[in-house]
Amino acid sequence: MAGFIDEFLKSYGPEVTQQMSKNFNVDQGTVQKLIPALAPLILSGLKKQKDTQGGDARVDHILNKYGDSSVLNNIKDLISAKSHETQVDPNLGGLLGNNGGVQAAQALGSKLNIDTSTIMKMIPALSPLILGALSKKRDTESKGLSGIGALLDADGDGSILDDVAGFLMKSGGTKGASTGGGILGALLKGFGRRS
Repeated sequence: MAGFIDEFLKSYGPEVTQQMSKNFNVDQGTVQKLIPALAPLILSGLKKQKDTQGGDARVDHILNKYGDSSVLNNIKDLISAKSHETQVDPNLGGLLGNNGGVQAAQALGSKLNIDTSTIMKMIPALSPLILGALSKKRDTESKGLSGIGALLDADGDGSILDDVAGFLMKSGGTKGASTGGGILGALLKGFGRRS
């Protein structure tokens, strides 16, 4: 997962950061910290759907429905349109659970001193880009959907949580956080293992 996020940031990060900053009135330095925290959240939601709602076929359905890779050709207009939407769904229609997007927005808002409602608007603006990049990867690489499944669980142990935690720690997103609070705490509460 971290490899995919690194690829995404390298390929699209500068433009996404610039457009997010401009459209949501958040300084670019803060947006640069937000994107690597929000991207694993979206991927973890996709992994949870894969594990609980039908495996690779479910991932394929979500990518076909919401992961149009053509959005990557017009990032400016997509983010502009999303920033002007009056009805936003930070939980992405249940992809992030009943409250995962809201919890993450609250944790990140507190940590980075940004209004929570702004982050709740940024999540639906970023998700089509992440899903579009996943679709592009699926459609252009020989491993196809099986490669996406492996990507969602980077260390192959069946748990996305340690992959998310590892990436956030690598990016400095969990400084001072424990599993009980902060960004990682919100992620763990939103995507805890269920027996």
